Amino acid sequence: MNLKETIVHESMKLFSLNGFLSTSIQDILSAANTSKGGFYNHFSSKEDLFFQVLDEGRKIWREKNLYGIDEIEEPVGKIIKLLDNYKNRYLLDAENFPGGCIFIMFAVELGDARPHLSREVQKGFTGLKTMLKRLLDNGHSSPATYKGIHTDTITEIVFSGMLGASVSFSVDRSPEALDKSINALIDYLKKIK
Repeated sequence: MNLKETIVHESMKLFSLNGFLSTSIQDILSAANTSKGGFYNHFSSKEDLFFQVLDEGRKIWREKNLYGIDEIEEPVGKIIKLLDNYKNRYLLDAENFPGGCIFIMFAVELGDARPHLSREVQKGFTGLKTMLKRLLDNGHSSPATYKGIHTDTITEIVFSGMLGASVSFSVDRSPEALDKSINALIDYLKKIK
């Protein structure tokens, strides 16, 4: 890893643990084992770093959560695979996100303090909801239903459940509680197939 990549990686870990606002430049310099000059050779500001960490976090999110989804034909099966990946490959990824989902941390702390940064995070949440709905609709011209339940409703349940599980896990760090939360969503989806 070159210095820029090291700074992004170490910052992502720190932001997931402490948040963007509570992580100082000095914290970042210490974690990356670099100087202010080393930092400012690659980033014009802490906010510039935020956007690069956000991009890297999104890349990791896609790699971890979308793994194997294309191999599944059935729409609900794709969502179940996503949830399994979310639990086992993403939320339990202590190497990249030791404090839990970085996007949840950003959303909670930046809303009022840095709304322009919060809007960038919100784009990811909007994208996730759009993807869930698209997968469930599976090419139908009008919203599909599963056992009479519209995909809009299922999308909201899955999205809210994912965020809730993530927040809970970031607080208690209990793999058992995480299993219970995500498995409840999976059980729900299996019942509406």
